[in-house]
Amino acid sequence: MRFNGRLIPALFVLSLLVPTVVFAWPWSTDMMNQPSVKPQETYKGKIFSFPARSIPTIGVLTTVANRDEAKSLQNPIAVTEGSIKIGKRLFIIYCSACHGLSGKADSPVSPKIGAIDLTTEYVQKDLTEGWLFGTITFGGAIMPAYGISGEGGGSNDLSVEERWHVVNYVRNQLAKQPVVASKADK
Repeated sequence: MRFNGRLIPALFVLSLLVPTVVFAWPWSTDMMNQPSVKPQETYKGKIFSFPARSIPTIGVLTTVANRDEAKSLQNPIAVTEGSIKIGKRLFIIYCSACHGLSGKADSPVSPKIGAIDLTTEYVQKDLTEGWLFGTITFGGAIMPAYGISGEGGGSNDLSVEERWHVVNYVRNQLAKQPVVASKADK
């Protein structure tokens, strides 16, 4: 068998191009980032809900378009020890960086961003649970939205059910927790 002197360099160059061609195939993209509209995602100003005859397998459906519409929503998640425990875990992960572990806006960044004290009578008594849910979902002036998927889905999004668990924790447990003294207080 006789090899031409140019065949080996040509095969080498071709082998370098193969990975480029393979990565260009459609299956090399993430399945989440496909051209589709997910339920409750905003697309061209409209919120898409589940198809009429579909049956959600988990979670609680909500179809509000903004925080004002959420004001009258009733919390579908019962206030139980389990719900409060889930809400506390999610609060620590998502909320405590700005609102503090106690919810009293006592984290180092709270005064810099104007985070509000969630244990005040205004939050605990005057605001509806739907308004709190809407604020978590759609965010506020500075607060990010934790319920609206951006293009391709957001990594910080909470499900509808998780947002209601956080509401249960904020309304039914957060203000009742004793404040733990820090080393500076001792």
